[in-house]
Amino acid sequence: MRVLVTGAQGYIGVPLCAMLAERGHGVLGLDTGFYNDGWLEDGQRYAEPPCAGQDVRRVTEDDLQDLDAVIHLGELSNDPLGQLQPEATYAINYRGSVALAQRAKAAGVSRFLYSSSCSVYGFRATDDLLTEESPPSPQTVYAECKVLVERALAEMADAAFSPTCLRNATAYGPTPRMRFDLVVNNLAGLAWTTGEIRMISDGSPYRPLIHVLDLCRAFVCALEAPQDLVHNRIFNVGETRENYRIRDVAGIVADLFPNCRVTLGDDADQRSYRVSFEKIHEQLPGFRCEYDVAAGVRHLRAVFERAPLTRDRFEFRAHTRVKQLKYLLETGRIDANFFWTARSAASAGR
Repeated sequence: MRVLVTGAQGYIGVPLCAMLAERGHGVLGLDTGFYNDGWLEDGQRYAEPPCAGQDVRRVTEDDLQDLDAVIHLGELSNDPLGQLQPEATYAINYRGSVALAQRAKAAGVSRFLYSSSCSVYGFRATDDLLTEESPPSPQTVYAECKVLVERALAEMADAAFSPTCLRNATAYGPTPRMRFDLVVNNLAGLAWTTGEIRMISDGSPYRPLIHVLDLCRAFVCALEAPQDLVHNRIFNVGETRENYRIRDVAGIVADLFPNCRVTLGDDADQRSYRVSFEKIHEQLPGFRCEYDVAAGVRHLRAVFERAPLTRDRFEFRAHTRVKQLKYLLETGRIDANFFWTARSAASAGR
């Protein structure tokens, strides 16, 4: 297939594009480039596809001609970032994503895979496992936008346009465009660079977790599945046994980094949910998870040893989404709407 991947130069996009190319797909990338200086060598070699440095809000119908599918990763990518500039989050993650889908449909693109999130489930007082039929309870702008896009895509679905929404568990694991604002990556980075995990929260909330390479495999399986199996479907993406309390994740990390101490805080996080992933394993051909958290932490440690990861690199702004966007705003490289400014375009040769 000829596939456009938005967010192609991001944390998920880099390994996903390489995986698609290895399977013989023609891959084109699109990425606005907010995190381009956040590269962490992980010992792997990734073939990067041709990539347009373009904001998803400025994609036209003409840009989407002759494509078989769009995989849409290119949004502002977590809860704290969504709270930084809520209106910009709505503009990019909701209106921009819906407009992209509408233009893809008008251009004759038949498959549209949307990167949603288990964060749509929000806070639950019960320990019951949540399924795709459980009502969403978004607690943040980021999660609310995911729900809004899912609903819009469902309304657009017809015989010629087939959307699939993948509600991803919280990702972890090394990729070159590394993120240290994801819980497992952050805890492992702290353990390696400081020898201590000092948590603000009490660690009681649950999170479902998935290795980034397993997440990429889910997108590949959904793309290659017979259309009738994924048409207008929502899949939780992960493994049911991989629901963890955060304090238990901290314990796993500490056990795998010798002499690491764990200190819990008193704050209670208002996002806690346990998720069932039975549907994707039963209905999506070929999908399975190859990692659990312990294996993923060992993978991270091996990369930290090879890099090697220093504290300065761990704390570098481009590996944390909020830090990087604040930097781009404060230095005038992007404006309040998160568009690159003329000054930035000139310096980058845009």
